[in-house]
Amino acid sequence: MNLTGLDHFVLTVEDVDATCAFYEDLGAEVVTFGDGRTAIRVGAQKINLHPVDNDVENVAAAPTPGAGDFCVLTDEEIEAVERRLRDRGVELVAGPVERTGAAGTLTSVYIRDPDANLVEIATYDE
Repeated sequence: MNLTGLDHFVLTVEDVDATCAFYEDLGAEVVTFGDGRTAIRVGAQKINLHPVDNDVENVAAAPTPGAGDFCVLTDEEIEAVERRLRDRGVELVAGPVERTGAAGTLTSVYIRDPDANLVEIATYDE
């Protein structure tokens, strides 16, 4: 088997609309698919959103809001990202800090979304 990338992952959320608004404000695209399900598109990947009371057949063993911890990439300078977050009243958990990404060195800031998932926003250093 040759694994070639990530297509999507799932977040369990308390309020799909609040989660959509949060990520849309960060620059992600809200998309609807299947039978009216909702996702956040980030580049060529997406984050499917499952409400706590979802009726999706196959789910994680213990789907819990706030259990996510992931990194999204931006092509903006991290200082501009920081300003945008602060202008919107989004509290930084940490950063900017240097991290090791899948393809090299990242500069990252960390925030929490409405369900308290840890979201790393990062840019690759040149």
